[in-house]
Parts: sequence; structure tokens; C-alpha cells
Amino acid sequence: MDQQTKAALKKDKFVTTTTHGLEWASENRRSVITTTAILLAVIVVAVLGGVIYNSRANAASVAFGAAMQAYQTPLSQPGQAVPPGVNTYTSAAERAKAANALFLDVANKYGMTPNGENARYFAGLTYIEAGQNQAGEDTLKKLATGWNGNLASLAKFALAQLYHNTGRDPAAIDLYNQLTAKPTTTIPPGMAQLALADLYTSEGKPAEARKIYASLEDTDKKGPAGGIAKEKLNPTPAARMGQPQ
Repeated sequence: MDQQTKAALKKDKFVTTTTHGLEWASENRRSVITTTAILLAVIVVAVLGGVIYNSRANAASVAFGAAMQAYQTPLSQPGQAVPPGVNTYTSAAERAKAANALFLDVANKYGMTPNGENARYFAGLTYIEAGQNQAGEDTLKKLATGWNGNLASLAKFALAQLYHNTGRDPAAIDLYNQLTAKPTTTIPPGMAQLALADLYTSEGKPAEARKIYASLEDTDKKGPAGGIAKEKLNPTPAARMGQPQ
């Protein structure tokens, strides 16, 4: 077959394919237009959703930063002169109450953003620091069962401390054991175990605490928890002097 014939055949094939394509498009014009419109609408919605989310995320970041600034404001000392324009608080409870309102505002407005979720956690902490234990417990319980594993672990750890401080040690022990069984980035198993050992020590159960320290010293030899456990088992002379006899 000569080159001229091949070229003619290719041209005929291209023309036939193009013709069929145009005929199909013509016959299905309404369907093509509808499908194209739907695709464009999906793209527009996705783009707008991304823009809106980014805008809300930025606003949440700013609001969360302001709440954290209030939470970290130094407390004024009696007789200390406060410079004009400088906000300060006279007690930790007063500061926690002010920060709590800001954290709640961030959580309620931007709850679907990472900073909104973090704000909910700090709202729980500041409720407790402000003396509103029940509100703090309710807030932390919701986070403890949430989808964010790292945040849920922090909430459980805070709840365990609250339970211990309010005379509910069995509930605290259960949470520490849960955190040990399912460690996360925010609460590694050694951290939960050290807190549990401290709880046993405060209950007057040093043997139970020593079991935990011995286990950590063996399983986390090079880690921070293992180092703390080793020091607890073999305190320095200075540390021994501060221990009750």
C-alpha cells in the first residue's frame, strides 16, 4: 500500500470518527449540557467551600490566639503597679473565667476547625480552674468520646485528674488504664502510668506505685518515663530528704 493510499485511509478514519462524535453530541446535546453544568457546579461549590473553610480557619486561629493570650496573662501581685493599658488578673480563677468565655466563643463559632476543637478542650480546663467542676467535666466527657483520638486522650487525662481531686479514684484509675492500653501521640503510655503511680502514692499504696515504676524502668529504659521511674525507685540523697518518713 502506497503512502498516498495510507494517508487517504487515515483521513477517512479521522473524518468518520469526528462525524460520529459530532452526531452523538448533537443527539445528546441536552445530556451533555446538563452533565457539564453539574460538573461546573460541583467544582464551584468545592472551590467556594475551600475558600470559606480557609477563611473560617484563619479567623479561628486569630480568636484562639487571643484566648490563649488571656489564659497565659501573668497574675498581678498585691501592691504591684500595673502599667496603663496592660490587662491583668488578681487570681488564677479570675483569669480562667475570662479565658473560658473566649475559648467557648471560639468553640461555638468555629467548632469544625482544629482550633475550634482545641478551644473546646481548653474551655473544659478553664471551667475547672474557675471552680465550675461540673461544667468542666461535661465538656471534657464530650471530647473524650469524640473522633479526634489525640484530643480525646487529653480530655481523658484531664478527667482522671479531676476525678482524683474530687475523691473518685476508681474512675481515675480506669481512665489511666484506658490511656495505657490505647496510647496516643498526646498521652503516651508512660505518662498515664506515671500519673497512676502518683495516685497510688497519694492513697498510701507505695507497693502499687513501685510496681509501676519497676515496669516502666524495664520497658522504657531510654525514654523519659523510664528515667523518671528510675529516679522514683532510686531517689538522690537530696530527694530522700524531702520525702516523708
